Amino acid sequence: MLHSTERILVTHTGSLPRPRQLIDMMLAENEGRPVDPAEYEDKLRGAVHDIVRFQMDLGVDVVDDGELSKRGFAVYAHTRLDGLSATGRVRVSPWDNSRESQAFPEHYGYYSPVPGAKPNPSNMQMACTGPIAYKAQERLAQDLANLRAAADEAGPVEAFVPAISPCDVAGNIENEYYKTEEEFLFAIADAQRVEYQAIVDAGFLLQIDDPLLINYYVKNPDLTVAQCRAWAEGQIEAINHALRDIPEDRVRYHTCYGINMGPRVHDMEMKDYIDLVLNIRAGAFSFEASNPRHEHEWKIWEDVKLPEGKLIIPGVITQSSVVVEHPELIAQRLERFAGLVGRENVIAGSDCGFGTQALEVPEIHPDIVWAKFRAMSEGARLASERLWG
Repeated sequence: MLHSTERILVTHTGSLPRPRQLIDMMLAENEGRPVDPAEYEDKLRGAVHDIVRFQMDLGVDVVDDGELSKRGFAVYAHTRLDGLSATGRVRVSPWDNSRESQAFPEHYGYYSPVPGAKPNPSNMQMACTGPIAYKAQERLAQDLANLRAAADEAGPVEAFVPAISPCDVAGNIENEYYKTEEEFLFAIADAQRVEYQAIVDAGFLLQIDDPLLINYYVKNPDLTVAQCRAWAEGQIEAINHALRDIPEDRVRYHTCYGINMGPRVHDMEMKDYIDLVLNIRAGAFSFEASNPRHEHEWKIWEDVKLPEGKLIIPGVITQSSVVVEHPELIAQRLERFAGLVGRENVIAGSDCGFGTQALEVPEIHPDIVWAKFRAMSEGARLASERLWG
């Protein structure tokens, strides 16, 4: 995993806006309408080629495939794991009965499923009804081949592939098979390890995406911070189990609070989780750092010691606002972190993804996303000029 040895490198957290043609085909498939598999694969291959080149044009150094093949971040694992069954029920809002929805019920009511909504592959509540095993080797191999071909042609300095954490999978699936939740979690970890190992074996960096680790607090209003920390320790044990024998310097770990554009006054604070996260077998740690709820937390690194050889990837642009950050502000953010952990140990990143689901109306308009990326690259350039003279 490259460090910022000559300048601040630029990356992001994974999901990017999908081309309209891909969205239309994903929505059609989701609604049960016929989609030509060969045409879909051709469109996907071309879209990955284009998004890799476009990231580089925007000034991104460490690129990915935009997660273009994943119809929804939170549910893509359902198509890759055996032992799951559809319950026939629509999945409830992730904010249902959370600290946030209790404090701001009218705002978070917007996120709830429409009354009478019909279950479909993207909103179905899934349950584990048999042994968990990884079954999507063919889809995974095609994703890796698409990115390899695009990266070999475009020539980025590095490429990464995001993959969901065992914790987040378990948090979205009802367990009706395993005797304990721990047994269920570790079965998922063993299955997801197939994906993790394949990504690294293909020559890419592996990024573990794990929003639930710190969102567990807001989603469980009856639990204290201490209880959530104890729960998180068990999840981290499962993550490290899945990452066993995978070199730490091939792994990035990302945690965040999701796409949520809400008030977010109940987010778990970094001071309450960062010591736990640093125990994860990863070479780099990606986190939110550029929205009004968390930007002040950069000062924590005055007291937290980054382990030797590790990197941080602070978000210097955010998905929680459509305001495009000024490059000078981005540069200042990067310089703060560089002053605390060393310039070579900082890579510019984003708070969260910008295309977590294939939707008719995108979460954030692509033009705004690309403007934010240009600002991030320009901010990294300004910071580099000052940090390296």
